[in-house]
Amino acid sequence: MAQWDALVDAALGELASRSLLRATRPIALALPAAPPETFPGPGPWDRAAVEIRLDRATLRQWLAEGGEASGQEEELGEKLILFSGNDYMGLSSHPAVREAASKAAQEYGMGPRGSALICGYTTYHKLVEESLAELKKKEDCLLCPTGFSANMAVMTVLGSISSLLAVGRKPAKDERIAIFSDALNHASIIDGIRLIERQQEAVVFVYKHCDMSHLDFLLSSCSIKKKVVVTDSLFSMDGDFAPLPELVELRKKYGFLLVIDDAHGTLVCGDNGGGVPELLECESGIDIGVGTLSKAAGCQGGFVACSTRWKSLIQSRGRSFIFSTALPVPVVASVQAALHVSRKERWRRSLVWRHVQYFASLTKLNITSPIISIVVGSEEAALRAGRHMLRSGFHVTPIRPPTVPPNSCRLRITLSASHSSDDIKRLVDALATWLSGKHAKQSFVEGHSEQSYVAASKL
Repeated sequence: MAQWDALVDAALGELASRSLLRATRPIALALPAAPPETFPGPGPWDRAAVEIRLDRATLRQWLAEGGEASGQEEELGEKLILFSGNDYMGLSSHPAVREAASKAAQEYGMGPRGSALICGYTTYHKLVEESLAELKKKEDCLLCPTGFSANMAVMTVLGSISSLLAVGRKPAKDERIAIFSDALNHASIIDGIRLIERQQEAVVFVYKHCDMSHLDFLLSSCSIKKKVVVTDSLFSMDGDFAPLPELVELRKKYGFLLVIDDAHGTLVCGDNGGGVPELLECESGIDIGVGTLSKAAGCQGGFVACSTRWKSLIQSRGRSFIFSTALPVPVVASVQAALHVSRKERWRRSLVWRHVQYFASLTKLNITSPIISIVVGSEEAALRAGRHMLRSGFHVTPIRPPTVPPNSCRLRITLSASHSSDDIKRLVDALATWLSGKHAKQSFVEGHSEQSYVAASKL
């Protein structure tokens, strides 16, 4: 990607000429002397990731939504099995993660409180960045406060390239960045794109969900030279995968920068947990990989895996990174422990995918990931389904607009290594009413992408 390397180098040169290049200077903290303990199979701590309680007031409030309170709320148990979280690997309750956070807090409290460029960056942060760069097979990595801020930083930095190279004026239309975005991309990508579009730094094209023919047409019709394609790797509301190998082939054809948000794939997909690019064997074709540490890692934070030149630009121009307080040291310590456990306890990844296969065998649905959407239609229907699941002992949150378009409300179910086969069997029994053919996920994917394309085109 020589064109993009040259553009980034030119932008970095412009920043250097203005003395605006920034770099982190880690505060030295003693790192743990020994790696955390790992285990050959599930332990009692795993249940803490999926067994939860709601107090009576919250139960009554939830059941009263839609005016359907039965008067029998007091008879319901407070214990629920959680099927709506994103802790796919069950690491949030792992002893190693708990111990790492506890020890770091005892030694350093929350650590230096400031942005990463001021004083919030430590040797713990540096270690996690190195671990994530190795996991993602990238030259470097930038740790961010959240996945949302990571996406915002990347999008705004892309736009800033056109402004930096225009030097003192608004870039002309053919000097802007052309961004091609999947219709079902995450809100953090969309918000970043909206911002740079309004700053007249980018021209935006929204392609139909996972439709490579439509993307090819848009790319071939665009005369702007600086092209970027951005997509989720595993879509959070549908559970379907972006066609990354096809995108990599289009990248070869058009020379665009390929940016992916691997939030739901990191640690879950691939033999080593490297994410969807590892699973689909196309890691070298990804230019920038954004991810989160608050899903399968079971902790908190976000990251951008990229080249060193891109890292330098993002930490110098990415406002959501620059002006946010860095992650607390105990959180970063827990992330490093979670990454270690993920490497050693490979059975967790295998168990997640066995659960996917088991759910599919029970329901006869053609599901492909731990994210399962049962579309029920209207908001009223979704709320009613959510109340039924609550009464059945399951925490499954109804997903409604604006998260999804009108009349495509759903129950979004997620599977975790902390679930048991019995949990899944009882869940499927409770879902029986909504598992008829008309609610199968395929009907959503085929019918919703066009509607979302129209809505998302209003970026």
